Amino acid sequence: MPISRALIGLFLGVSLSTSANAALADEKGTAVVAEVGGQKLTRAELEEKQSAKLLQARYQYYLAEREALDQLIEAQLLEMQARREQLSVEQLLQRDVISQVKDPTEDQVQVFYEGLRTEEPFDTAREKIVATIRQIRLTKARAAYIASLRGQTDVRVALIPPDIEVAFDKSVRRGPQNAPVLVVEFADYQCPYCQALHPELKKLEAEFGDKIAFVFKDFPLPMHASAQKAAEAARCAGAQGRFWDFQDLLFKNGRQLEVVQLREHARTLGLDEARFNRCLDSSEQRAAVQEDLTLAQRLGLTGTPSLFINGHFLSGAVKYSTLREIVEQQLEARESANDSASR
Repeated sequence: MPISRALIGLFLGVSLSTSANAALADEKGTAVVAEVGGQKLTRAELEEKQSAKLLQARYQYYLAEREALDQLIEAQLLEMQARREQLSVEQLLQRDVISQVKDPTEDQVQVFYEGLRTEEPFDTAREKIVATIRQIRLTKARAAYIASLRGQTDVRVALIPPDIEVAFDKSVRRGPQNAPVLVVEFADYQCPYCQALHPELKKLEAEFGDKIAFVFKDFPLPMHASAQKAAEAARCAGAQGRFWDFQDLLFKNGRQLEVVQLREHARTLGLDEARFNRCLDSSEQRAAVQEDLTLAQRLGLTGTPSLFINGHFLSGAVKYSTLREIVEQQLEARESANDSASR
């Protein structure tokens, strides 16, 4: 569907703003931020040498920017739809969202009340419960309506997460060496958010095929008692060429991470059990896991999962739509760079 003039304006505005900011950043790079014994320190040096310490702060700012941008896009979509139908935004929402939301039945109100475990009498709490349920339904209905409008319109987001340069030459890797997009994941096998993200990354691989490659880095967190040994076990399986298969079992069976269960996973995959057990019992892979952990700490990472998509940082329970969006941005950027080089 051709993109509307209004949305072109929105997209170009974001794109031009990004370009302008890049130019401004280059200008600011030479700015002096401190002098030590008469020697000047520039912003570029600060960015290069202390980037890891600044990464989390930049990411939080990106999240705030992204939330504001999403609200702006939603407002634009509503205004465009209202204009097409010759309505005000308020009239549009009243017709397509608010009027479609039904009040809860008495049975539903009663169930909700019982779940509260409150001493407040039902008759007193009823009105507040109805209002709460209605607001929940209204929020869901509005989100679904916005999603439907977005699905009918070409929306392109140029805003990207902060990036950092890191070398991952010695890492466990899956996918083509020349893939235009590299996804680096720092994860903990006992982390529920990592377990939830795993099928999303699989979906990403299925959608983009040889355009994407993956690198895995161990980041066992101290509060997860089984994570360190699970990371070592995956590497022991990797010594027999089955790292990714073993990882699939670990993420799929996130509560089966005790040593006896790790041995069972090896048996399931048909590994050489004696070799696997020697590797696991001797902590042969502990140093390799520690090397990844040290890198994570040097990058300023504070939790899992932490992702870098062509160096662009994402953290926590990232939605598939966000992952897909960043990958598409990187592919478009590569294509644009190739087009420019061929001219």
